[in-house]
Amino acid sequence: MTSSNARNASRWWGLTLIALAQFMVIMDASIIGVALPQMQSDLGFTPNTLSWVFNAYVITLGGLLLLGGRLSDLYGPRKMFATGWVILGIGSIVAGFAGNVTVELLGRVLQGAGSALIAPAALTLLMMLFGSKPKELTKAMAFYGAAAPAGGTAGVFLGGIITEFASWPWVFLINVPIAVVVLLVMWKALPGGKLGARGSVDVIGALTVTLGLAALVYGIVRAEVVGWIAAETWIAIGSGVVLLILFVIIQRMKSEPLMRLSIFRSPNLGAANLAQVMLGAAWVPMWFFLNLYLQQVLGFTAFPAGAALLPMTILIMIGMIALAPRIIAKFGPKMPIVLGLTILAAGLGWMTFIRADGNYWVDAFAPSLVVAFGQALAFIPSLQTAISSAPPEEGGLASGIVNTSYQVGSAIGLAIVSAVAAGFGASQLDDHTALTEGYSAAFFGAGIIALLGAVLTLFLFRTKPAEALLTR
Repeated sequence: MTSSNARNASRWWGLTLIALAQFMVIMDASIIGVALPQMQSDLGFTPNTLSWVFNAYVITLGGLLLLGGRLSDLYGPRKMFATGWVILGIGSIVAGFAGNVTVELLGRVLQGAGSALIAPAALTLLMMLFGSKPKELTKAMAFYGAAAPAGGTAGVFLGGIITEFASWPWVFLINVPIAVVVLLVMWKALPGGKLGARGSVDVIGALTVTLGLAALVYGIVRAEVVGWIAAETWIAIGSGVVLLILFVIIQRMKSEPLMRLSIFRSPNLGAANLAQVMLGAAWVPMWFFLNLYLQQVLGFTAFPAGAALLPMTILIMIGMIALAPRIIAKFGPKMPIVLGLTILAAGLGWMTFIRADGNYWVDAFAPSLVVAFGQALAFIPSLQTAISSAPPEEGGLASGIVNTSYQVGSAIGLAIVSAVAAGFGASQLDDHTALTEGYSAAFFGAGIIALLGAVLTLFLFRTKPAEALLTR
C-alpha cells in the first residue's frame, strides 16, 4: 500500500471513530428509557425524580457544549476527544454501580460532561481530516449525520435487549469497553495538533452560558411536571434568560471570549444553526411519541418497538449517505434543507391520522418513512453549512454551537409538544382513544415546527450557488 493510500485509509478509520462518537452521544440519551422501571425499584427513585436520569445527561450535555468547543480550539481536538471518552467511561462506571439516587445522577452528569467534550471535538476532527477535499467532506458528513438516528434507535433496541436479558447497569457499563477500544486506537487514526486558536478559557462566560442553558432547559423540562404557569417554571426560565443575556454582555466585553459573537456574521452560519434547532425540535418529539404510540396504543413491548423503528433508521442512513451528498453537489445546501423540512412536515401531518385501533404498517411504518426521508435531506446540508461557514481555527466553537442548537432545540421542542399532547389527552394512559388524540396533536405540533423551519430557511438562508459549500 502506498503512503497516499495508507493516509486515505487512516482518514476513513478516523471517520469511523468520529461517527462512533456521535452514535454514543445520542445512544446514551435514549438507551435508559426501557430500564427506568427497574432503576426506580432498585435505587429508590420517586415518579417525580425518575425523569432526571434522562434530564441530568441532557442538561449537562447542552450546557457544556460551547465550553467543549472552545477547549477543543485551545488545546487540540484530539486531546479533548480523548479526555471526553475518559470522563464518559468514568461516568458510565459510576452510573452502572450506583447504589442510590445521588450517585446515579452524578454518573449521568459525568456522562453528559464527557459527551460535551467529545461531540464538538469529533466534528472538528472531521473537518481536519476531510476539510480540504470538498466532495469527500460531504460524504464524511453524511456518515457522521447517519450515526445520530442510528444511535437513537439503537438505544431503544439495545436498552430493551439488555434490560430483558441482563440487568439495567449494563445500559451504562456497555460504554466502558467501547471507550477503552477508542482510546487505544484513536492516536493513529485521528490527527493531532491545534487549529491556531490562542488565548485562555473564559471561565465567567463558560459559567454563565452553562448555568443559563441548564436553567432554561430545566424550566422547560419541569414545566411538564409542575405546569407552565407554576412559579418554579418561570423562575427557572427567567433565570436562564437573564444568565444568557449576561453571557452575551460578557462576550461583548471580553477580549478573549468563549464565543466570539461576530462569528455569526459568517454567511449562513446563523441560518444553518436555526435549521438545526427546528430539526431537533420537530424530530425528537416525533421519535418520542411514535415510540409511545407503538407501545401504549398498538401494544408493542420494548423489544418489538425498537425493531419497528429500524426501517426508519435504515432509510435515514441510506438517504444521508447516498442521496444527500449528490443533491448538495447539484443544488447547493439551501434547497435540500427547505425541501427536507417540508417533507418532514408532510410526514408528520400524515401521522396525525393515527387511529386507536390502527396497525403498524398503515399508521406508523408508511408515514415514518416519509419523515425519515425529510430528515435525511435537511440534516446534512444544515450541519455542513454550520461547520464550514466558520474560520478553520474556530471549528471547535462552530461545532459546539451547532451541537448546542440541536440539543437545545430538541429539549424545547419536546417540552412544548409534550404540553400540547397532554392538553389533548396524552396523560390518560387507560384510554386508548384519548391517548391517540394526544399523540396526534403531538405530531401536528411537531409538523408545524418543521414547516416553520422550512419557511425561515427559505427567507434567511442566503447561499444561492450550488458550489457554495464545495469550493471551500
